[in-house]
Amino acid sequence: MVKRAKMILYLLILMILFILLGVKMIKLENHRKINDQDVYNKSLSGKRGIHIEVDRKTLNLIDYKTGEIIKSYTIATGKPSSPTPLGTFKITSKEKWGEGFGSRWMGLDVPWGNYGIHGTNKPGSVGFNASGGCIRMRNSDVEDIFERIKEGTTVVITNGHFGPFGYSFRALRPGDTGADVLEVQKRLKLLGFYSGNLDGIYGEGMKKSLIAYLNSINYPITDEVSGPIYEMLGIILME
Repeated sequence: MVKRAKMILYLLILMILFILLGVKMIKLENHRKINDQDVYNKSLSGKRGIHIEVDRKTLNLIDYKTGEIIKSYTIATGKPSSPTPLGTFKITSKEKWGEGFGSRWMGLDVPWGNYGIHGTNKPGSVGFNASGGCIRMRNSDVEDIFERIKEGTTVVITNGHFGPFGYSFRALRPGDTGADVLEVQKRLKLLGFYSGNLDGIYGEGMKKSLIAYLNSINYPITDEVSGPIYEMLGIILME
């Protein structure tokens, strides 16, 4: 009887220890989740991004946390001969310029050219396709947003509903640049035909990789990327 009583007492103590250990682990897990949530909220608080709508001639300052538009500004964008680059970029520099060239400059990390958001001494051009590809703002507006954002801020530039393709596919030829060229480079790279830089520049390396890809599927050789080739690469327009 004594031996059995000792065994029962031993098992009871083990059960109590397991229960206490379980309660402790639950508390630790809940504490970790609360801390993680706090860190997550802190990481989002105050974060802002920019969405530029070329077709609407609008620059929106966005609150990442709420998804709300903090403020909208009217802008000028590139002329048809020198379009504003489409895609997702970062602000890499912020500078104060003299009034003669617009009072502020915010450079973008567009890989195929030197583009940025800046003021202008030609405020009458705002609202139109008037620039060499940069985003022009009235000096009072660019000074306002200059104080609201930091280097590293994400800038998304769209033109209609089709992301880097604007309103539709364009025929790409050697020498072309843009986010649509970059997308084709990515697809050719995924297929194992392109090993060059993903820079949005249609150069000799991309041309060779395109021809190699077309050879592999017995398609007529061309250096132009047009509708059927977009489709074969799995690139489709979706609203």
